[in-house]
Amino acid sequence: MPAPTTRTFASPVVEAKSWLQGLTFPPERPLIDAGQAAPADPPPDALREVIAQAALGDPAAHHYGAVLGQGPLREALAANISATYGGTVTPGQVAITSGANHAFCAALAALAGPGDEVLLPTPWYFNHKMWLDMAHITTLPLPCGPGLIPDPQEAAALLTERTRAIVLVSPNNPTGAEYPPEVLAAFRDLARERGIALIVDETYRDFTATPGAPHGLFADPDWDDTLIHVYSFSKSFRLMGHRVGALATSPARLAEIEKFIDTVTICPTPLGQIAALWGLENLGQWVASQRDEVLARQSAMRDAAPALAEAGWHLRGLGGFFAWIEHPFPTDATTVARALTGEAAVLALPGTFFSPEGDAMGRAALRFAFANLDAPEIGQLAARLVDFKGP
Repeated sequence: MPAPTTRTFASPVVEAKSWLQGLTFPPERPLIDAGQAAPADPPPDALREVIAQAALGDPAAHHYGAVLGQGPLREALAANISATYGGTVTPGQVAITSGANHAFCAALAALAGPGDEVLLPTPWYFNHKMWLDMAHITTLPLPCGPGLIPDPQEAAALLTERTRAIVLVSPNNPTGAEYPPEVLAAFRDLARERGIALIVDETYRDFTATPGAPHGLFADPDWDDTLIHVYSFSKSFRLMGHRVGALATSPARLAEIEKFIDTVTICPTPLGQIAALWGLENLGQWVASQRDEVLARQSAMRDAAPALAEAGWHLRGLGGFFAWIEHPFPTDATTVARALTGEAAVLALPGTFFSPEGDAMGRAALRFAFANLDAPEIGQLAARLVDFKGP
């Protein structure tokens, strides 16, 4: 049997970054990097000071900690989730992980094994697909329609006795789509009816365009019999390198997840948890200001849409840090993306990185991440796309 890692594809981000090798970009036309959705700026100064003080003055910051995370952070996050969603979440239903990807892998390790199935809407988040491949878990692709919202009824027709979970990402990576509360509720009902888990990855929760609670799933007093909520502090507090994320689910599932975390990382990093706790307690207004900036970037992308459409580029999805844009060329998106890098000094990821092989939607579109692009730079991005003559 082949090694698990050989069952999946190479890291799409690493592959895309390799396209830059040997290229130079003059100062008057610098690279516009819309490839990765990670803010380039460090955390705010006050948070960096907290990290520095902990590193110098708190010996426990360098020791092993509790496998499921530090108690004060679990308490604070449980309170935050309860307040954000208008539900009831206890610290015993929360675990801290080494990033959101770790949370996803830990959840799947407690749910499914070789020969089991997990449903992923397409376009999918490629790291989710990579983990399922490596774990010998079959992926059930659920194609999204033109609105990029998965259909619960279509999902129901795909589920089998081997299906163990449905995975949703909202706001979505890669399309930016925000799933309506009623859609999420319908998927919850479907998962509960079939006796399987609903994993909702809300890494970009703090950057939704719709005000108020993203959904009402936590208002259900029995939410933890079905829902597994995945969250990340990376984007909200710019703690990418500290690898601190979280999940919320039932205490029974956490007991199984604890085994995985103890085996893989032993515990989440103490410094990252110290930073996340301070952020939850002190950076609410700052995060709100970051959301305003992200919404301004979405607005700039929306303003550019008519000019893009005239040149054959069609904005199909927008939200979070992402724009999902169909290209006007007869060739596949990978060829278009590579040509964009060299000829237009624009790095974006092709839809083929987020889709099954041969998928028409993936071949036709690219994902543009604007985590590090302000409104003028988005205007420049649009101008370069309009001027691009194709591969």
